[in-house]
Amino acid sequence: MTHAEKRSYLIKTLLAEQPRYGTVGIPADEKGQKDLLRSLMNVRLPAPVSDEYIGIESEYLKEETAAKGITHPADLTPVGDGVYLWQGDITTLACDAIVNAANSGLLGCFQPLHNCIDNCIHTFAGLRLRNKCAELMQKQGHEEPTGQAKITPAYNLPCKYVIHTVGPIVGGRLTARHEELLASCYKSCLALADENGLGSIAFCCISTGVFGFPQRRAAEIAVRTVREYKANTHSKIEVIFNVFKDEDYGIYRELLG
Repeated sequence: MTHAEKRSYLIKTLLAEQPRYGTVGIPADEKGQKDLLRSLMNVRLPAPVSDEYIGIESEYLKEETAAKGITHPADLTPVGDGVYLWQGDITTLACDAIVNAANSGLLGCFQPLHNCIDNCIHTFAGLRLRNKCAELMQKQGHEEPTGQAKITPAYNLPCKYVIHTVGPIVGGRLTARHEELLASCYKSCLALADENGLGSIAFCCISTGVFGFPQRRAAEIAVRTVREYKANTHSKIEVIFNVFKDEDYGIYRELLG
């Protein structure tokens, strides 16, 4: 089965699950097909999925990621003792764990083609990630509290695990409580990574997007919290600060010296 045939299979399978999508046509162009597949994955509620689908989805998504290019921690240059700064797509990073800036439902972003990190991670990990998160949330019985963390397999991503954390939402004036909760996100993720014996972790810019946390202050808290954690616990975990925007890269470059 070619890459295009795999994509077609995945689209047809997801369309067949939902009779209300019966009138949706499959675009002839590659980009249109990729957008449709991603949209169908984004809106799909947690539900069992066949072994055949899992196998073809796994092949397809890994091929997609390989085409983008995979980055290994060994490819990076440290900017401090066990600390790295890297600008790029976190879903292509082959470290032990990447951090997902999740929402309190912990099921991923349901908005089709939304460019948030939650959407990107769930898209390229595949449907099993949402199902696993749903399983965790069902056992928990309530929404994920801000500042804590959960770990799941990464499935089709090149990393081994995804650590999900819910950052604070800043709707108005930034408060000390917002700052405490953001620091708790970083500490919770680091502690969970160490508990699971992980050697490396990549942090996105938690809470700075639609959650409204000011970028510079968020970066200051991130860098300070990581440094304090490593100093206080003597943890040997390697920390990668992952940024996507040039502005964030400049901020972290300044803070990390």
